[in-house]
Amino acid sequence: MQINVTGQNIEVTEALRDYIGNKFTRLERRYDYITSAHVVLGVEKLQKKVDATVYLDRGNLHAYSKDEDMYASIDALMDKLDRQIKRHKEKRTDHHKEKRADQRGGDTETDHGNDG
Repeated sequence: MQINVTGQNIEVTEALRDYIGNKFTRLERRYDYITSAHVVLGVEKLQKKVDATVYLDRGNLHAYSKDEDMYASIDALMDKLDRQIKRHKEKRTDHHKEKRADQRGGDTETDHGNDG
């Protein structure tokens, strides 16, 4: 997965890049359909903000977080993305699968001719 990290009014250090990379690697292990991500780090007065767009094979997700600490802001952002991806993954599953299996199978118990 390709991760682009840019900064607005802040220098993106190697430590921040590694931290974000580790977080996205952990996220990608759980959800294998992430293709790439773009993360923008910024500073507004005393608040550190993180804005991320995650590109999936079917659609995009966007999350935003603010905190006084950059690492806490990244953690909050990753929690938001985790919830969004989990919700997206649930939408992709077939919710009618059980109903179709019941309709096709009919009765699960069959009589094997042992009337007696």
